[in-house]
Formats: sequence, C-alpha cells, structure tokens
Amino acid sequence: MRALVQRVTRAHVDVAVDEAWERSGEIGPGLCVLVGVTHDDTTETAEKLADKVWNLRVLDDEAGVMNVSLASRYESDESAEVLVVSQFTLYGNTDKGRRPSWVDAARPEIAEPLVDHVADRLRSMGATVATGRFRTQMHVELVNDGPVTLMLEL
Repeated sequence: MRALVQRVTRAHVDVAVDEAWERSGEIGPGLCVLVGVTHDDTTETAEKLADKVWNLRVLDDEAGVMNVSLASRYESDESAEVLVVSQFTLYGNTDKGRRPSWVDAARPEIAEPLVDHVADRLRSMGATVATGRFRTQMHVELVNDGPVTLMLEL
C-alpha cells in the first residue's frame, strides 16, 4: 500500500455525476492522503497505514516545528481532518517506455474496500474524514501547506 500525504490548509474533491460535478469531500487544515493499493495488501496493511497517518508528526507546533500529529491535535480538542482519495496511479510503473503500466495496482473490487478501511480506521481514532468516490472521475484541489509532501509505503 502506498500513500502520498500532503499537509494542507484546505482540500476538496469533486466527482463527476451525470455530466456535472458535485463535491464529494472537503476539509480545512489537515492532511490530504492519496492511497494506492497493490495485490498483496490486506486489512492489516490498511490499518497500519491509517495508524501511520494518524501518528505522523508533520503538523506545526506553536514554535512552527513539525512536531504535531493528527492524534495529538485530536487529544487537545483541535481539528484532525483528513481527505482520503483512492489513487491507483501511485502504482504506475514507468520502467519501460513512456506509457505507465498499471499491473501493480489492485483491481477496483480489491482496492475499494481497503481504501474504505483506511478511512474507517481513521474515523474510529477520531479523525474527521472526507473521501472521494471510487470509480469516478475526480478533481482534487488542495493548498499544500509548507509545502509538505511525503510518500509512505507499507
């Protein structure tokens, strides 16, 4: 499982519905997490990823140092917001040629429940979670804060 984590001041995702766009999820300050699933990922992998995101110390403390996690924000009654969006292209392989191969990405029927499990696990820990919508065209818009962007791989 891979996740591209971006610290954001705000983010939202719009999905295509009947030739129009509708807002699927929106957050204020927090983390935008693009999640890719591969063939050997399990619910345990999804839980480990959610735990890693929840405890990742990439938010600024009062001195402006990246020392705060979503978990510590939640414990201090602050907002702990996450936008989780499925992103099969994180498993694109460009080793040969110019067109990516998607063979390492899990099929939607395998990936969707695992991405949902990441979101559900974050909710169970106290995060306010917004999501995209599987198998739709999406537009993700965010303001990267820092910029802070990390690739997690489990």
